[in-house]
Amino acid sequence: MNDAATAFHEGERRAQALAAVAAPSSAFIRPYMTEQHRTFFASLPYVVLGALSPDEWPVATIATGLPGFLSSPDETVLRLAWCPAVGDPLAEAIALRRPFAVLGIEFPTRRRNRANGVILSRDADSIQMRVRQSFGNCPQYIRIRESRPVRRTPGNVERLVTLDAEARDLIRSATTFFVASCAPSVAHGGMDVSHRGGPAGFVRVEDDMLTVPDYPGNRYFNTFGNFLENPRAGLLFINFATGDLLHLTGEAFVSWTDVGRSFDVRIREVIRRRAALPLDWTEEPEVTPVSLSRNP
Repeated sequence: MNDAATAFHEGERRAQALAAVAAPSSAFIRPYMTEQHRTFFASLPYVVLGALSPDEWPVATIATGLPGFLSSPDETVLRLAWCPAVGDPLAEAIALRRPFAVLGIEFPTRRRNRANGVILSRDADSIQMRVRQSFGNCPQYIRIRESRPVRRTPGNVERLVTLDAEARDLIRSATTFFVASCAPSVAHGGMDVSHRGGPAGFVRVEDDMLTVPDYPGNRYFNTFGNFLENPRAGLLFINFATGDLLHLTGEAFVSWTDVGRSFDVRIREVIRRRAALPLDWTEEPEVTPVSLSRNP
């Protein structure tokens, strides 16, 4: 089996075959972080995280801190000087040897890098991850935003079993969200959390079902491949104006047609955390960086 094949688990290879694309190069998927990635992570004031809950559902959240709150003692260990707040679904998902994923994303420059692995240690002030996969992503579909710290008093944590009108409005207006997924193969990274972006309205909502089109990307098909192995999703939507965070979990379904592909998520749990993100944002006018064709 060639290097490109062994870099991906069975679900990812199935997704690549369904999309009728050649297996992408594995040269940029490494079991360690490059110096460039280590420097990038250390420069960030926020990072998106994915983990697996005790009942085996992927969950996604965003962590913030001063630049340097992410560090790497060596090329295979990523340290996060942060602990989740009460009500954050990630709080119950952090345990030794459990899968963990980090997405470093810099909205002003549209850079993003991912690191997937397992939790190596945790204490009252930090989490350490052993990196199993590290790779970069293209800058497509990232809305340019600038952030600055702001004082917010976190509000209520609301738990729902269905989307309410406010949640649907946020999802329909979103140009950015994040999706966590997890395949059984820890050797291939296991946990993953990725960015999804597009014009406002690109996520369709009908009752408690979300439909998300897939746009051309790096052809790794990490999320789609994970869903083919384990059809469970954790989503994070951010209200960039208020700092509210909307965490969703649900059953995922992938769809492949002649005109494109998409995934659906049937919502099973909703957590809304009011004023949980201590960042204020300004945005550039919406510009589509490349054609939003749904072909590979």
